[in-house]
Amino acid sequence: MSDVNPGREFEFFAACPRHVSELLAAELRSFGLEVTREHPAGVGFRGPIGSGYVACLESRTASRVLLAVGSVPLDSAEAMYEALRELAWEEHLAPGGTLAVDVVGEAPAWLRHTQFAAQKAKDAIVDRFRARTGERPSVDLRSPDLRVSLRLGRGSATVSIDLSGEPLHRRGYRQSGVEAPLKENLAAALLLRCGWPTLAAQGAAFADPMCGSGTLVIEAALMAAHVAPGLLRRRFGFERWLQHDSATWES
Repeated sequence: MSDVNPGREFEFFAACPRHVSELLAAELRSFGLEVTREHPAGVGFRGPIGSGYVACLESRTASRVLLAVGSVPLDSAEAMYEALRELAWEEHLAPGGTLAVDVVGEAPAWLRHTQFAAQKAKDAIVDRFRARTGERPSVDLRSPDLRVSLRLGRGSATVSIDLSGEPLHRRGYRQSGVEAPLKENLAAALLLRCGWPTLAAQGAAFADPMCGSGTLVIEAALMAAHVAPGLLRRRFGFERWLQHDSATWES
C-alpha cells in the first residue's frame, strides 16, 4: 500500500492524561522504543514507522499517537494557512478522501478559538488539493481517512498525523456505549501505579467492590493475561493513511 522506507525515522508524540507521562514513558521504553522527551501531557519518541504501530497497539496509558509532519508559525491566520498549504498533503491522503482536523493547546491572542484554527487548517489542505488536482477531500468527523492534529504552542504549532484515529482508550471490547466515569487508559494508569502487574504475576486476586461498568476489572484482566489493549479495536487511523506500511503492521 506504500513505498515508505521501513527504516526511515519519524518523530512521534504519545498523548496521555496529565500526571501519567512517567508511566507512559516507562511503557514505551519497555517496548524497546526510544523516548526523547517527557511532557506533562505526553511523551515524545523516535523510530521507524513500526514504533508508532507498537505504541498504538500496546500502550495501555496513551490517549493518542501522533506522527509529526511539520510545524507552522502562529503569527497570524494567513501565515498559518500559507504554511499548512505548503505541506505535501497528497503524500498522506487521496484527493477524494476524507479528513478531520483536531486542534489542542493554548491559542494566541489573534486566534479566536480552536474551531477557527481547525477551519483554517481544513481550508489550507482542501485548497492545496483543489489547486493541484481539481478535486478536494471532504470532511468526516467520525471516521476520516486522515485525522490531522494541530498542537498549538508558543509562536508555532506542530502538525501531525493521528495514527490512532479514535482515542486509544476506546479498546473495542464494549459492545455498546456506557456511562463510564473512568476512561480505560486512566484505569490502566491506576493499576500500574499500584503495582498490579507484579501482583498478578504473583498470583494475587483482584476485586472491585464498587464495580460499575467494569473498567478496572477488565483492564486488570487484560494486564494479567498479557493481552495488548488495542487488539480488539476494529481499526486504527493509520490503516487508511497513504503511507501505511501494511507489511510492518502485520508483522
